[in-house]
Amino acid sequence: MLRIGLLTSGGDCQALNATMRGVVKSLFNNMENLEIYGFMYGYKGLIYGDYRMLSDSDFSGILTRGGTILGTSRQAFKQIKEPDENGVDKVEAMIQTYQNLELDCLVILGGNGSQKTANLLREEGLNILHLPKTIDNDIWGTDLTFGFYSAVNIATEAIDCIHTTASSHQRVFIVEIMGNRAGWLTLYAGIAGGADIILIPEIPYNIDRVVEAINRRKERGSGFTILAVAEGALSEMEASLPKKERKKELEARAKKYPSVSYKIAEEIEQITGMEIRVTVPGHTQRGGSPCPYDRVLSTRIGSEAAKLIMRNEFGYMVGIVNGKVKKIPLDRCAGRLKKVSADAQEVQDAKRMGISFGD
Repeated sequence: MLRIGLLTSGGDCQALNATMRGVVKSLFNNMENLEIYGFMYGYKGLIYGDYRMLSDSDFSGILTRGGTILGTSRQAFKQIKEPDENGVDKVEAMIQTYQNLELDCLVILGGNGSQKTANLLREEGLNILHLPKTIDNDIWGTDLTFGFYSAVNIATEAIDCIHTTASSHQRVFIVEIMGNRAGWLTLYAGIAGGADIILIPEIPYNIDRVVEAINRRKERGSGFTILAVAEGALSEMEASLPKKERKKELEARAKKYPSVSYKIAEEIEQITGMEIRVTVPGHTQRGGSPCPYDRVLSTRIGSEAAKLIMRNEFGYMVGIVNGKVKKIPLDRCAGRLKKVSADAQEVQDAKRMGISFGD
């Protein structure tokens, strides 16, 4: 009897169900005597033994279904070794649940923080596979994460819709895109949506350069401008501060403005006197059905994970490298963030097209 555990951790995204389906259907189609344990609401289910037995039929009809049939929650890695409010040792509890169920493997679908916990459990001797989920596409070691292109589609559509209003009213619009530490989503959606200015965390902006880009468009006869701004965008001043001082600065900013886009809007208004509007698609970027690309990507990643399970190969993340599904050792990628480089080809291509990054 082969016993497999599944859990989804961190923020949800459109292709979690599709990826679990890829794992389970591949296993059921290639072996007998299989038990699947689904842990509810992420690592909480593993800590407190909250799980349910799943059959092949549970994974039928979920290829196009967003969210996760197992539910999810965030469990900060920096707190994973701290006892809970009742004194429960979370790491020991997870190990105990794994051992009590006599699991042969635990498949964890999650982002950076979830991956670090997955690697910790690997170090504790558990058989672990990690499948990279995040709309931010910021997991090191894989070219793509499932959920990314679905979120790009939604963020791009938001920018597309703003175009008609912006051009009709000849206004400056800011569309705030998710991405706190990495700007991949804003970069791709900004390019795809025809944004005129793209501001991402990796390229600190100078508000004067931003205004110059707006004025340049006005001089060329374009009375409207669209900015795609990552929620984690930083000014040159903020980026230059030591870590502790920057944290204080951002905390002060958060007390004054709902988000960075409102600060940028106010600064542009003060300099230009122009009317600025802010649109925040927010969590819609995580919702809805996975796009066809993500359905294929998730199926491939899930199928590869099943192959590794059948070969008793554990301690890996399953990712995509140069279009091919690869296994990447967890200890190589856990704790590392994949950021946009200022000289990335996508950035240089965008600049050649006249898109400003505020630098």
